[in-house]
Amino acid sequence: MSEYETILVPTDGSDGAGAALEAARDLAETHEATVHVLYVVDTSHPALGIGGDPNTESSPGMVGDPQGADTPMSGERDLSREIRQEAREYGTEAIDDATDRLRGVDTEAAVDSGEPVETILQYADEHDADLVVMGTHGRTGLERYLIGSVAEKMIRMADVPVLAVPDGSAG
Repeated sequence: MSEYETILVPTDGSDGAGAALEAARDLAETHEATVHVLYVVDTSHPALGIGGDPNTESSPGMVGDPQGADTPMSGERDLSREIRQEAREYGTEAIDDATDRLRGVDTEAAVDSGEPVETILQYADEHDADLVVMGTHGRTGLERYLIGSVAEKMIRMADVPVLAVPDGSAG
């Protein structure tokens, strides 16, 4: 049986993520492991500005008028920055909720930004995660084919085991 010291739980605040937290809690208690909870602000989403960092004044491809005029590009940049800030605040609430649910378990939490799978993989590598525990959203058929799944991509790409936990709301 493998020994887990560091368990990573990426969260989006969904029911599926809640089910993953419960599974991670059980594993952490059994193995006396630390649970890392990670929320990723998806900067690859068009509304958030492709590749933009929510902590910077401008994002690639979005330049304002050097005179400071309120041009359409500067307005888009401001809207994108506002949306990213709201996403970051939501992420902070999601990890606060997660750490509350994990009370009594050694827990670390972080909000990061980037493309979700890449960011989760990088975090897992940097923190020597032994296991990633993720919720699934239960997409099937065409929706799953067109949208893809962060959990599915993680299972294919991760160098550590990934436990995909269904949210239990289906059926």
